[in-house]
Amino acid sequence: MAASIRIEDGLHVLLRRSARARRMILRVPRDGGAPVLTLPSHIPEAEGRAFLESRLDWLRGASGRVPQPQRVQIGTAFPIEGRRLILTPAQTRLARIEGDRLMLPANRPAGPVVQAFVKHLAHQRLGSACDRHAARLGRPFRAIVLRDTRSRWGSCTSDGRIMFSWRLAMAPPEVLDYVAAHEVAHLAHMDHSPRFWAAVEALKPGYGTCRAWLRRHGGDLLIWRFDSV
Repeated sequence: MAASIRIEDGLHVLLRRSARARRMILRVPRDGGAPVLTLPSHIPEAEGRAFLESRLDWLRGASGRVPQPQRVQIGTAFPIEGRRLILTPAQTRLARIEGDRLMLPANRPAGPVVQAFVKHLAHQRLGSACDRHAARLGRPFRAIVLRDTRSRWGSCTSDGRIMFSWRLAMAPPEVLDYVAAHEVAHLAHMDHSPRFWAAVEALKPGYGTCRAWLRRHGGDLLIWRFDSV
């Protein structure tokens, strides 16, 4: 369990120990959560505190650049496949897109309905993309799992199980397709070697633009909150 360190200005930083870490790592989550300091097992907490004090200016700046959490509610312009759709109440049982609006059942909380819609869309889009890329690569996958991850957009196990963040359905379609190609390429190469990246390029030519989009805008997908409170 992570401990909490309080430093000046009322800033709280989560302290985590890692047997695999070789150096101290300070990270500000893209979803607006508390900063995290990872310490190798052999480094004392006092040294970690001193490191934090030396990085205060950077920490303030990085924390200030993180977008504030956004709650899904009626009237919000919410991202679906790279487009901002206005969440609009309607006499409907299921969420549906009409022009520049996402129509939602008027008698139900918006958050859970939108979340279910995004998950369903992600399952459709990622399933189709993985089928296409796997057929081209000649390597079948075993299953697709959707989760609400914070540290990665996808992963692939050695037995062919592919995990994705369902929030990818909020990104432009070509970005979702790139992540699908990336993970499918791991079916042939379980590393990030030149051969792996060559496989990604073969499946998704010009993937660098999509990768850059995720680095610049991926945090904007993580700030959305779907609870109805």
